[in-house]
Amino acid sequence: MSRSQEGADVAHLTAFVAARWNALLRVAYLLTGDRSSAEDLVQTALAKTYVAWPRIRDTGAVEGYVKRTMVTTYTSWWRRHRGRESAVAEPADAGGRLLAAPGASPADDLEAVLHRSVLWPHLARLPRGQRATVVLRFYEDLSEAETAALLGCSTGTVKSQTHRALATLRAAMLDSGLAVVDDEGRVTR
Repeated sequence: MSRSQEGADVAHLTAFVAARWNALLRVAYLLTGDRSSAEDLVQTALAKTYVAWPRIRDTGAVEGYVKRTMVTTYTSWWRRHRGRESAVAEPADAGGRLLAAPGASPADDLEAVLHRSVLWPHLARLPRGQRATVVLRFYEDLSEAETAALLGCSTGTVKSQTHRALATLRAAMLDSGLAVVDDEGRVTR
């Protein structure tokens, strides 16, 4: 690779990071539940992407590649550290605003929304595979096929993981005394 080609690749990746950092950090935060772990996850995924850059033929698919790398790295970290971590009822205070764009209102701040959310503690307790499918399907608004491609599994696996996660979340919400809407639109208390 020539120096000019390498410089163009670095410039392209730098522009991608500048444009998509907050979105990638949001996905990582939803996966990990912790800002510093989310930052580590994004940085690790971007470092792996940089190393793989000469092999990436479709630069339009970089975001999908980075997200897939984030999910597989997150899974790898979990397997390596699985006995040392435990879920908490509420994420720790990050000591400031999280993911706020310059000039963003506090209402738009992801951390403020998640801390107010009654769903977050229940989402944090889901097994990692189920949490990943919920994050990708509902927070990132990906289709079942797109989620399966990012996770490297079949659409059937995405469907079953999503079904189990939603059933667990519904049960947890009911146990908390909150109203839940079922698949047919009925409200249950």
